[in-house]
Amino acid sequence: MINNIGIIGGDLRIVELAKMLTKDGYSVSTYGLEKAKIPNINCEKTLKECVDGKDIIIGPLPLSGNGTEVSTPFSESKISIQELIESLQNKTFVAGSIKPEVIELAQQNKVKIYDIVKREELAVLNAVSTAEGALQIAISETPKNIHGNKVLVMGFGRIGKILAKMLYGIGAKVSCEARKASDLAWVKAYGYEPINLIDLKEHLGEFDIIFNTIPYMILDKESLQLVKEDALIIDLASAPGGIDRNAAKQLKRKFIWALSLPGKVAPITSAEFMKETLYNMFKELYK
Repeated sequence: MINNIGIIGGDLRIVELAKMLTKDGYSVSTYGLEKAKIPNINCEKTLKECVDGKDIIIGPLPLSGNGTEVSTPFSESKISIQELIESLQNKTFVAGSIKPEVIELAQQNKVKIYDIVKREELAVLNAVSTAEGALQIAISETPKNIHGNKVLVMGFGRIGKILAKMLYGIGAKVSCEARKASDLAWVKAYGYEPINLIDLKEHLGEFDIIFNTIPYMILDKESLQLVKEDALIIDLASAPGGIDRNAAKQLKRKFIWALSLPGKVAPITSAEFMKETLYNMFKELYK
């Protein structure tokens, strides 16, 4: 049974999550969140104090921004990932977007480590926030109405499906790019214009707004040259992204790489999604 929870680092989503867990009756201690000034929660002065005696430790989403240190935007503290993992021997640790080398380090230190981002329920719910955030950016960054304009959604996964539905709902002329014949069939069934990846270059010059959801290079310099000069390009894919950023700058294309939108546009809702997913995990871990 889980009673005591330690939370280390994280953005506004984690701050809101800490408040929710406390409200639900859990004893919560934090480290690396002192600037957030969360009421009724112990803000420990050392990593050891936050870890000792805890049933489970929760880290940021993503765990790290630079690959070596824990993400701590609400703290001056610098916490190395190695230091963190070595402090968690024989404990359970939950965080997001955990690199393979960190998982290997955790296994060496007998840490039970879980990547919450890989949970399907969280991925689906976060896709909603990401799609809403992308729509918000598009509305604020273009002088044209979305209604009636031609938009392209590259990729027809979770985010692509939800985003296309939102765009279609406000009257955009939606095209969706995909590789699989089955995905292209679903695109057509939903009433959007299907575009096969192999035919993409033939159509790039048609769109006023392009959204990418694919986390590998789709629009290189050659492809970007085919995009309209006044088009808005929004990359929603995680690193390394799917757009050649340097080429976009050289060609003076309007490009926005919109990372971690759930935490930026809807931190409270995202925290609720995280809490729901955590509680599902708690039930599985402590049957």
